[in-house]
Amino acid sequence: MIKKILVLIVFLGVFNATAQVGGRYTYEFLNLISSPRQAALGGKVLTNMDWDTSQALHNPAAINSDMDGQLALNFVNYFADINYGSLAYASSFGEKKHLISAGITYVDYGDFNGFDENGISTGSFSGNEFALTVGYVLAFPDPNLKLGVNGKFISSKLETYSSIGGALDIAMLYDFKNSNSQLTLVASNLGTQFTTYENSKEQIPFHVDLAFGRKLDKLPLKWHIVFENLQQWDLSFRNPARSEVDLDGVETQEEISFFNKLTQHIVIGGELFHGKAINLRFGYNFRRGHELKIEGNRVFAGITGGFGIKLNKFRVNYAFQKFSAAANVHTFGLNINLK
Repeated sequence: MIKKILVLIVFLGVFNATAQVGGRYTYEFLNLISSPRQAALGGKVLTNMDWDTSQALHNPAAINSDMDGQLALNFVNYFADINYGSLAYASSFGEKKHLISAGITYVDYGDFNGFDENGISTGSFSGNEFALTVGYVLAFPDPNLKLGVNGKFISSKLETYSSIGGALDIAMLYDFKNSNSQLTLVASNLGTQFTTYENSKEQIPFHVDLAFGRKLDKLPLKWHIVFENLQQWDLSFRNPARSEVDLDGVETQEEISFFNKLTQHIVIGGELFHGKAINLRFGYNFRRGHELKIEGNRVFAGITGGFGIKLNKFRVNYAFQKFSAAANVHTFGLNINLK
C-alpha cells in the first residue's frame, strides 16, 4: 500500500504551479460543482467509482464500467438569478470495451441592464460560459491502478467580450478492492486561453487535490476526505470585519492559526446506505465554513446534505448547501440508465 501511495505523491511533484486563489483567474466556473451528490458530500468528492457519470467531469480516473450507458442531468439555482448545470454520459466502444465519457458544464449569468458613464441606458446584455469535456481512462499492468485524462474546450462570452480556451485534467487512482477503498490524485485545469477577452492573457484556475474514500464493512456508510488546493498552502482570507483596533487606533488583522490553514484544505463527507435504493448524504466544507462565518452568530456555513432515490432506471438526487443565514443553494439531478 505504501508503494502505491508514493506513486501518487510523486505524480503530484510533476506539476509546478503558481499559487492561485478563487476570484483572481478567468474561467472560474470550472470550479463549480453541479452534481447534487458531490454537493451534498461537502462540495467535492473524487473517489466515487460507480454509476455516477458526473464524477468523470472532475476525475477521469474514476471512469468505470458501471458508468456505461448512464446519463446525468444536473441543475443548480444559484444566487442572483444565476443558473448553472451539467450533462454527462459514458459509453463503451471497441472489442476491448474501452470507456469514454463526455459532458458539458455551463453557467448562465442572466440579463443585465447596461448604462454608459452618463447614466444613459445602452440596452441589456447577458453572459454565459461553458466547457465541453471528453475523458478517457487507461489501465496499468496492475488492474487496480488507473490513469485518466479529460480534455476541455472552454468558451466564455461576457457582454461583447469573448474568450476561448482549453485545458486538461490528469488523474491517477488506486482502487484497494480488498478494503473497499480508493485513493486518487487529480491535477485539474492545466491549460490556457487560446483567444483573450482583450489583449491580456489570464491564467485559469489550476488546482491539485488528493482524496481518499472507504466503504465500511460493519456499517452501511462510505466516507470521503479531500485535501484540496494542494498547490497553495495558505488559502485563508482575513476578514476586515474581524480586525481589532486598540485605544491608540492601531489595527490588528485577524490571525489565522496553523490549524485553520490546514483545515481549510479539507472537505469531508459521508453517504449512508451507499449503493442502496435510498441514500442519505452529508458533508462539511471547512474553508467555506471559515470564510462565511459571522462573529456572534451561528449561520452553519459549510454544512451540506442531501439524498438520492433509485426508481428502476432512474435516480433522483438532491442537495442542500448552507452558505449563510440568507443564502442557501439547492441542487437537483437526474441519472438515467439508457442501457
